[in-house]
Amino acid sequence: MKSTRTGLYPQALRIAATLSILGLAACAPEAADAAGDEEVSQLDDAVSGDTFTATKYPIILCHGMAGFDSLFGVLDYFYGVESSLSSGGARVYITHVPQFSTSEARGEALLTQVQHIIAVSGAKKVNLIGHSHGGLDARYVAAVRPDLVASVSSVGTPHKGAEVATFLRANIKSGGFSELVASTLASSLGTILGLLSGHTTAQDSLGALDSLSASGAAKFNTKYPAGLPTTTCGQGAASANGVRFYSWSGTSPLTNILDVGDGSLGVASLVYKDSNDGLVGKCSSHLGTVIRDDYTMNHLDEVNQLFGLTALFSTNPKTLFRNQANRLKNDGL
Repeated sequence: MKSTRTGLYPQALRIAATLSILGLAACAPEAADAAGDEEVSQLDDAVSGDTFTATKYPIILCHGMAGFDSLFGVLDYFYGVESSLSSGGARVYITHVPQFSTSEARGEALLTQVQHIIAVSGAKKVNLIGHSHGGLDARYVAAVRPDLVASVSSVGTPHKGAEVATFLRANIKSGGFSELVASTLASSLGTILGLLSGHTTAQDSLGALDSLSASGAAKFNTKYPAGLPTTTCGQGAASANGVRFYSWSGTSPLTNILDVGDGSLGVASLVYKDSNDGLVGKCSSHLGTVIRDDYTMNHLDEVNQLFGLTALFSTNPKTLFRNQANRLKNDGL
């Protein structure tokens, strides 16, 4: 089924340790992890078909910070994911929200597009799949308009905040020169990414950084708690207000020596105390039903970046999206 783009994306987590945006890198997956990933891939191959991903409701892919749809028509944010899903029968839409802004502002922008997609598709609800900050945007939409959302699946989302964002916020003096420089650089990056992908939106880089810090996430979670675990590293409620919640993530900052972004994620991972994907801690990624939280993937591998240069002998990220679509289909969503 033909997929439809309504906006922009990929996450140029690259503004080096100045915000919370970077790339991928190098090393082989652990044997046990590779074996588990292989089993998932084989399952996909065994049951895939023309209707493998044909969910009842359309799938909307929601990008993270510094996201875009396609740069110069070459680099997609969800690299190869859209076509992989639509080839199995899914109706796929890609949205665009401000590259840098608060979770609520991004969520409002996403809601407007969700309403448009429902109007043009004739569907009663949608399945939201959000990567990184996009998972918080999706939670916002599900909280304010649960009647429009069948499910929320988060991929590498910092539901309890990202330690690198907390670190940066603590070390960038409020109102000082460093804050001005960081804010200007990040907002300029967001504007450039928007222009390169055909959109212009207002940017709020400091608002984005605050939203992804531990304190910002705590405030957001107080307002929109659906699907969150009640224990430190547990699973959340599988459903709330008629919306199903799922999550998955990786814990390997360095995965491919040929990938130029791995080094940045490797450096960022040093501020974390627990296992992480380079930007998001393992436990912070939990929402609703936790499918798995230790894939051999870093933060950009989770959306098949950069150009599919991920860890050898591990699960193809596109397989995870296809399997999730099939899971939603089997759940009647």
